[in-house]
Amino acid sequence: MPLMMSEEGFENDESDYHTLPRARITRRKRGVEWFVCGGWKFLCASCCDWLVNVCQRKKELKARTVWLGCPEKCEEKHPRNSIKNQKYNVFTFIPGVLYEQFKFFLNLYFLVVSCSQFVPALKIGYLYTYWAPLGFVLAVTITREAIDEFRRFQRDKEMNSQLYSKLTVRGKVQVKSSDIQVGDLIIVEKVGSCFIRTDQLDGETDWKLKVAVSCTQRLPALGDLFSISAYVYAQKPQLDIHSFEGTFTREDSDPPIHESLSIENTLWASTVVASGTVIGVVIYTGKETRSVMNTSNPKNKVGLLDLELNQLTKALFLALVVLSVVMVTLQGFAGPWYRNLFRFLLLFSYIIPISLRVNLDMGKAAYGWMIMKDESIPGTVVRTSTIPEELGRLVYLLTDKTGTLTRNEMVFKRLHLGTVSYGTDTMDEIQSHVLNSYSQVHPPAGSSNPSSAPLRRTQASTPKVRKSVSSRIHEAVKAIALCHNVTPVYEARAGVTEETEFAEADQDFSDENRTYQASSPDEVALVRWTESVGLTLISRDLTSVQLKTPGGQVLTYCILQVFPFTSESKRMGIIVRDESSAEITFYMKGADVAMSTIVQYNDWLEEECGNMAREGLRTLVVAKRTLTEEQYQDFESRYSQAKLSIHDRALKVAAVVESLEREMELLCLTGVEDQLQADVRPTLEMLRNAGIKIWMLTGDKLETATCIAKSSHLVSRTQDIHVFRPVTSRGGAHLELNAFRRKHDCALVIPGDSLEVCLKYYEHEFVELACQCPAVVCCRCSPTQKAHIVTLLRQHTGRRTCAIGDGGNDVSMIQAADCGIGIEGKEGKQASLAADFSITQFRHIGRLLMVHGRNSYKRSAALGQFVMHRGLIISTMQAVFSSVFYFASVPLYQGFLMVGYATIYTMFPVFSLVLDQDVKPEMAMLYPELYKDLTKGRSLSFKTFLIWVLISIYQGGILMYGALVLFESEFVHVVAISFTALILTELLMVALTIRTWHWLMVVAEFLSLGCYVASLAFLNEYFGIGRVSFGAFLDVAFITTVTFLWKVSAITVVSCLPLYVLKYLKRKLSPPSYSKLSS
Repeated sequence: MPLMMSEEGFENDESDYHTLPRARITRRKRGVEWFVCGGWKFLCASCCDWLVNVCQRKKELKARTVWLGCPEKCEEKHPRNSIKNQKYNVFTFIPGVLYEQFKFFLNLYFLVVSCSQFVPALKIGYLYTYWAPLGFVLAVTITREAIDEFRRFQRDKEMNSQLYSKLTVRGKVQVKSSDIQVGDLIIVEKVGSCFIRTDQLDGETDWKLKVAVSCTQRLPALGDLFSISAYVYAQKPQLDIHSFEGTFTREDSDPPIHESLSIENTLWASTVVASGTVIGVVIYTGKETRSVMNTSNPKNKVGLLDLELNQLTKALFLALVVLSVVMVTLQGFAGPWYRNLFRFLLLFSYIIPISLRVNLDMGKAAYGWMIMKDESIPGTVVRTSTIPEELGRLVYLLTDKTGTLTRNEMVFKRLHLGTVSYGTDTMDEIQSHVLNSYSQVHPPAGSSNPSSAPLRRTQASTPKVRKSVSSRIHEAVKAIALCHNVTPVYEARAGVTEETEFAEADQDFSDENRTYQASSPDEVALVRWTESVGLTLISRDLTSVQLKTPGGQVLTYCILQVFPFTSESKRMGIIVRDESSAEITFYMKGADVAMSTIVQYNDWLEEECGNMAREGLRTLVVAKRTLTEEQYQDFESRYSQAKLSIHDRALKVAAVVESLEREMELLCLTGVEDQLQADVRPTLEMLRNAGIKIWMLTGDKLETATCIAKSSHLVSRTQDIHVFRPVTSRGGAHLELNAFRRKHDCALVIPGDSLEVCLKYYEHEFVELACQCPAVVCCRCSPTQKAHIVTLLRQHTGRRTCAIGDGGNDVSMIQAADCGIGIEGKEGKQASLAADFSITQFRHIGRLLMVHGRNSYKRSAALGQFVMHRGLIISTMQAVFSSVFYFASVPLYQGFLMVGYATIYTMFPVFSLVLDQDVKPEMAMLYPELYKDLTKGRSLSFKTFLIWVLISIYQGGILMYGALVLFESEFVHVVAISFTALILTELLMVALTIRTWHWLMVVAEFLSLGCYVASLAFLNEYFGIGRVSFGAFLDVAFITTVTFLWKVSAITVVSCLPLYVLKYLKRKLSPPSYSKLSS
């Protein structure tokens, strides 16, 4: 609360300081004991969560009374002012990470299998065959999480240890951000008058003017803040960043002073004081600040592909159990059958491959590396390495406007005077008109100023004469140069004051070091434009404005009243008195909706506004009215009276101002363009062709949002736009939804508050209707609303969503989406740090989705299914082997062969599938329609999975039976023969799966084959049946015989050739869509 400017800017509480850590320690101990005793990861994770909730049970938020500079007077405890973005603490880290891992069925299954090997009766082979892969997977995961967590910790620490100046009875002291408490007086500085930037809160980059509590503002010295007895009564902490209610009371004056406080008297945390010095009293701290309440907790994101694979592993587990039961049944339940059942379960456990997780995780890391190394999208960072496949499955893209689609740089494009219109190419004409009009009106600077006044007086007071174009341009430019809230700021020479003699003005107010500050970038664009045509704003304070003419003369105008822009009135006005002629003029500018009723009748305004809006320009109508001294005095007395009234003050003030807003003279219509980011239109076009539905969620005004939606071609030119009328009740929402339902193929524009009402009463109906729209624009959205919309879309449609934004206000939305993309923009790095992927420009999103999303998804699907196939084929062989040998639960291949099979012999070729691509990147970008196929999820489904299962059963059966049939005479060599054929089959199958060859793939194939041949010499003791049973050792002489080579080749050909023939026929008869393009 600004006192001498007073506010909740930087909020903290030390009284919680002493209680919190103690509470935390006891909580942690309890959690640790349970963990040690129980050892159950699930139990532990859920108990820890429960305990955390109990100990941090959210106390009910209440309104508060804050005494100035006396934190110790606060009755209730307030939270510490610290930021915490970490997911775990020291104690919950290991249980938390293990829980995240073992909640996947796959990993839990392996844990159980590995543990069973400690039971002697169930032991099959060596411990390392089970524990080594599991340990490797966990080590990789824990390391990755630990690094991420440490980075978060460092970022938080940096934020919490920022220093602020605190005002105490003894003067200024420096305190850390995390030590600020409610009631402290904090000094926030930047010299000048007080503007703040709220871009990290609501995404608007314009400056907002804030006002101090007038009672404390009048105090003579800083120290007096401690000598008065005053308090602020503030409402309870809440989400809404656009409203605040409170009162300021000073008790020690007579009578006590009461002042009402509104949003104008607040500086929220995360906002930046752009100019001015503020001494504020802290009202909210830590978790109760608006910015933290609007931020959701980050959650662990899991890709759709991982969930689908998890489903398939459950199906495989079912198959495993069925197979084991069948084996035991065929045995006739002889002997200790349940032990045999368990041994069979372990024997066939290769049906579910542990290497699936390892391969996929390494694949994800590889995709991340490829994205970061891609030259076409420089500066892209992958922050969440677990979900690159999501980029290939998106159906909804929710984007922010300011800074994401637009650059937030305004450029003046058009001036329309009714009969004549000037564009960017004809601005030089305006310049010459302005030059002429000032050289006529004002004689050379030597002669006296007043002599030129009568000239202008007569011109202005005879409206009957049709004005020349030149004088109309002159009036319009002057109006634009005067009617605004812009302040010129001079960087280099802060010492220049208004008292400077005009002779020196030229050197001091040099154009190079002048910058304009305003609460809206539109206004700055207008003032910059008047400067470019010759009329320059050189200084402005609360009472006067100075303009410099092309001839170098300075005109001074006295500001009598300013009526600021509000979203209700949609217009701003200013009353100025020309110092030289004492003429009083009321200038006004605003949106065409508001101004059309105020200006004199004309036949062109509405039409021209429509034309400009279609070009995507933001329009402002400028008008003026000349007042006599008597008219102004009458107005001023009524206005000041209205401002003092206690009841309906706003209404009374508005009524008085409206008495002036009649029959105003229409001067001109201006068009300003908010420049789009590079290549926004082609990118949006590409995404739309790819079947992605684009929603724009913005905190900006309805008109602006609609303009940008049109100019960025988010809404195509031919489409209608349905603007959802403001609704406040259930009935209103019902009528409006029905009206919208009757329209077809039209884009929807809806304000945040109407959206809130619709979601409250008709959530399902609204989402259903909105999802049918080609484009949806939500304006005036709070950060929480953005996140809420994302969550709704995910729940109602079950489709994958992607959110893209660049400001702190987009963080919640980015975290709520299945895939969050942050842009490093002007609004800081907050969004790009919180996102899963960070890009430098909006246009990069096209390549990120079309090329990298496509490849990641296709490759992971192929890789996952191939790894499953690799496990299934060996389990089939084991089943055949067991059934031939009277259903004995004896392993076919011994320890090292099994480990080697999944690693050194086949790992490189299988993993090289991550280099495969079905279409070239150029093709994927040229035909975005290819992306539509991906969202249907056809690369990995039960259908494709069953095909792989059938292939595995066929190949496993052929390999095993072939080995048994062809080798009747040398039966002891069956292991050597079948294993060799198996390795060859796998290598050929990889070659069959690949769509585009890469030189590394060829290297991997030959490397694996080489490794296998070399190892035959060393591992002879493993190539027996059982643990070197039947005394069968492998003799090298046998392997080198022609019969061995001939028979192995025969089996391999029988297992692979039919599949090659089938693949060839399929490509000929029903080729996939992409092959038609690449041929």
